[in-house]
Amino acid sequence: MAREHLMSAVTTPNWHWNRFADGAALADALADRVAQELARAIASRGAALIAVSGGTTPGRFFEVLSNRDLDWAKVTVTLVDERFVPATSPRSNSALVAATLLQNRARAADFVPLYRASASAEKAALEAGADLEKMSWPLDAAVLGMGGDGHTASFFPDAGGLDALLDPGSDKSILAVDAPGAGEPRLTLSLPRLADARFVALHIEGNTKRDVLEGALFSIADQKLPVRRVLDAAQRPVEIFWAP
Repeated sequence: MAREHLMSAVTTPNWHWNRFADGAALADALADRVAQELARAIASRGAALIAVSGGTTPGRFFEVLSNRDLDWAKVTVTLVDERFVPATSPRSNSALVAATLLQNRARAADFVPLYRASASAEKAALEAGADLEKMSWPLDAAVLGMGGDGHTASFFPDAGGLDALLDPGSDKSILAVDAPGAGEPRLTLSLPRLADARFVALHIEGNTKRDVLEGALFSIADQKLPVRRVLDAAQRPVEIFWAP
């Protein structure tokens, strides 16, 4: 079926594309938008809460955002997801955020990690969830990424109990994930915590990831990919930020 036909069949798509010439232009625009959302939250309730993703894509965006003029002391930063590894590991998302986002003006922000030095990812999820539930929800901003397999957060297509992980009625804040494709156990914010965010961005770069995402959005065969299920669950249209 032609993509144009598929697009016409979606009367109210829950996403909006923002395309940029390169990663630098994307990072600048995404940092502007996120800073705007955080400033709005600070002005309205005196604080802001943001969850960000790890991986190789967001480093430049983090560096740009760290220099934005905000009252960073009133901002709490947490993670969309995390590998079950300590911050000393090169695979730690906490380490990436500390090195790239929590610098410059953003050094004043408070950071709440997901990792806990527990016996298992399941126990760490319970401990982290108890801590995060004390924060002021919903998220003011959630910046998601996406892998080439269509996962976002740590909702991997091959995760055990994927349907339970993607339960929109879950009462958990943090979930443990076991998936062969993840490389190690993971911790992730639950679908309701992400879906309720006041602003959700999906940051992807490269033509390969664009093709995967377009398949999830426009191909019936791929509409069960985790990224599509998260976009469908979002309470507000998701802003897709893409560059080649």
